[in-house]
Amino acid sequence: MTDFLPIPATTSTQTRQTGTKPVMTAAKQLEAGFLAEMLKSAGFGEQENGFSGSTGEDQFASFHRQAIADRMVENGGIGLAEMFYKSLMEKAND
Repeated sequence: MTDFLPIPATTSTQTRQTGTKPVMTAAKQLEAGFLAEMLKSAGFGEQENGFSGSTGEDQFASFHRQAIADRMVENGGIGLAEMFYKSLMEKAND
């Protein structure tokens, strides 16, 4: 005789929450990209002194800005992710 594993019933809220997680992830990535560009425009990561590196330093500065922007979003960001999320969910519900 074979014992079957019980399959828990999913509610509509569980399904809805699972479906919205990728949308929130995309919204956070969009906010992080925006913040990285704003940091670039503000001149974050640029060095013009005797300890500056070569052109390679400029190439890796973008990775540093992106990492800073990702951490900013993880710690609450500036609220754009929530606005992006609501906008994307409105479009999905149309």
